[in-house]
Amino acid sequence: MNRLTSTHLIHAELRRLLATSLWKWGPLAAVFSGGALTILCVLVGPENFDPPMPGVDTAAGVRLVLSMIGLTVLAPALFGALAVTSEYRHRTIAYTFLFAPKRHRILGAKLAAYGIAGLVYGLIVALSAAAALYGGAAARGIEIGASPGAVAGILAGLAAAMTVYTVIGVGLGALIQNQTATLIALGAYLYMVEHTLAIIPGFNLVYPFLPGGATAALTESSLMSEAAVEVTGSATPLLPPLIGAAVLLAYALFASAAAVLAPMRRDVA
Repeated sequence: MNRLTSTHLIHAELRRLLATSLWKWGPLAAVFSGGALTILCVLVGPENFDPPMPGVDTAAGVRLVLSMIGLTVLAPALFGALAVTSEYRHRTIAYTFLFAPKRHRILGAKLAAYGIAGLVYGLIVALSAAAALYGGAAARGIEIGASPGAVAGILAGLAAAMTVYTVIGVGLGALIQNQTATLIALGAYLYMVEHTLAIIPGFNLVYPFLPGGATAALTESSLMSEAAVEVTGSATPLLPPLIGAAVLLAYALFASAAAVLAPMRRDVA
């Protein structure tokens, strides 16, 4: 009976999600993040960047192009944060908790529903990136320098990363609750704090263990690592892919715990 009730709660959260505008622009953002960004990089050619980088006819070039998708993780993080903080902003969360007083079950259902949504988002990103990578290479008349299996592995890791960032957004939203503060915190951290730490000597040793560094480990390439070479003369180290995946999983678990535990004893206005 408990399992069936939990299933009903997850279905209710998915229906709630589909009733919002998030599901309309979410897939479009995924296609842009995966497809538009990738085909632009392939058509321009990393070898034409300043400074020049390996082209997509090499394995390193393929990893570099696909690693740029990691710069768009703010989108799924915002997706998860908006889904939760909107309920606090419009105060519908109070009615939800009245409907199911055991808050941990409601919050667990939200995590499951948004995790599913994040996975769908990530799969759209991966599929559109694959189509753009091979389509762009065909348009230029060049061969991809990585095997289909290697490309599939990188894209699968990025799809999983998008799921993790959605859950991180949910956890941060449940922890902060204020929508504006949550969105500012996410944007500032992902696009300012992490990028700054990646290029500061000494502090860049911490970068591999941050969410951005762990995401870069999945592709074994990072623009921030290349930027560190220009600034400091040495590349920012990255973790092995499997360890990077484990670090991301740890962040997902931490965010899940925050999403469930933070609102448990708080009053809902």
